[in-house]
Amino acid sequence: MLLYIHIPFCDSKCSYCAFNSYVDKFSQRERYMDALSIQLETELERFNVGSDNLIETVFIGGGTPSTVDPELYIPIFDRIRPYLQAGAEITSEANPNSATYEWLSGMKKLGVNRISFGVQSFDDEKLKTLGRAHNTQHALEAIKNAGIIGYEHLSVDLIYGVQGDTKDLLRSDIKQAFELPIDHISLYSLTIEEHTAFEKRPEMAKEELDLTQWIFEEISNRGFEHYEISNFGKYKSKHNIGYWEHKPYIGLGAGAVGFLNSTRFYPTPDIEAYIEAPLTINEETLNEAELLNEKFFLGFRSCVGVEQTLLSKAQQSQAQILHEGGLLEYRNGHYYNPNFLLADEITLRIEGY
Repeated sequence: MLLYIHIPFCDSKCSYCAFNSYVDKFSQRERYMDALSIQLETELERFNVGSDNLIETVFIGGGTPSTVDPELYIPIFDRIRPYLQAGAEITSEANPNSATYEWLSGMKKLGVNRISFGVQSFDDEKLKTLGRAHNTQHALEAIKNAGIIGYEHLSVDLIYGVQGDTKDLLRSDIKQAFELPIDHISLYSLTIEEHTAFEKRPEMAKEELDLTQWIFEEISNRGFEHYEISNFGKYKSKHNIGYWEHKPYIGLGAGAVGFLNSTRFYPTPDIEAYIEAPLTINEETLNEAELLNEKFFLGFRSCVGVEQTLLSKAQQSQAQILHEGGLLEYRNGHYYNPNFLLADEITLRIEGY
């Protein structure tokens, strides 16, 4: 059982960001956090959370969780604490400009043991291009402070495939990241999304296959395992892996998504509407074929792999052909994809049988 908590407040709207986040709603923070507590009560019952069904991981995402004072998180942590599995991974995203020493200390006292910093780059000009609200010095100070405070696990996000990127710039970003007390990197290629500042500037995205392969190797060669197409680490995020394993997860907050059995749950993305009616949640039921396709897609792009028993006889024959051709590995009843860049092609090839 996983718990995701969405915080939709942001200092600024990045040029590439299509997530459900707002820069002009800070006056609603206290009411929003109260609404989260109301929805939480319903979800604990819906997901039958109890001594036999504990919460394994918590992930506070956004938006920017570091724009909300730790005191406002207290009621949520007080409510879930009896249901947290021993040693539960509790992650919060944070932006370097708002993740102050005081904020990081306050969240650690609540029980957060992992911080994921939205760094994107250690190059000030690139940060300006991306519309980030922080600079390189903010990032360095925030990550070093988190290490001093004693967080068990620290991660940084990096973006590549941006107009103006060079191997020298990206190598510098990677080198700087590895000089910090981190054990995880999330690496994303810039994609142009609708309703973003970059929508009318598609030329900003400059991903090239050889550059992608090179940057994957640069990070892997420094000792971080490539365990999902966008994730590398000495430490593998249990929350991330839980999604790929199709574990049930509570989705708390405006624009969050929950999943139980074959049903997805969607609270309204509008902050004001969510505050007024946090229990208004739309549902979507997935059929067996849709669930199976998701397991293929998620399994072949991650270390989770795909169970052989999920495949039909025809699909098993196709998987065996891919295995014999060196495109899939087979271990302990699972097929694994050793090259995540081929995940979509492999999934399509097996789904077609």
